[in-house]
Amino acid sequence: MRSVSTVSKQAAKARQAAIELALSYPEAWQDEPWEGDIVVKVRKKVFVFAGADPSDARWPVGIGLKLPVSKDEALAVPGASPSGYGLGKWGWVNIPFDQGPVDPELIGDWIEESYRAVAPKTLAARLDEP
Repeated sequence: MRSVSTVSKQAAKARQAAIELALSYPEAWQDEPWEGDIVVKVRKKVFVFAGADPSDARWPVGIGLKLPVSKDEALAVPGASPSGYGLGKWGWVNIPFDQGPVDPELIGDWIEESYRAVAPKTLAARLDEP
């Protein structure tokens, strides 16, 4: 495991901010389906893979999102890649935060897109209410 001092504090903060933003969506909740790996779900469906603790050197610091509209744009981020386990063909993209800063507003837009892609239509429609 890498020490906290070698982890980009900016990457760890960006990951935490992404988790917090995702948790602000209707009926969103945090789960840990695999020991040490955080996901954010809406009802029973994952819309953000946040991965392992940033101090775990085995994994990059970043998030995975379902981006049916913005997939190509997200893949242009340095170090971004289609998600593994066959998820990439369904629009899932891994976006690293430890390869340089990624615009927080863009990440926010992509989290919303992922939520809308996964959430039941009635919940997604609540995002459009005043």
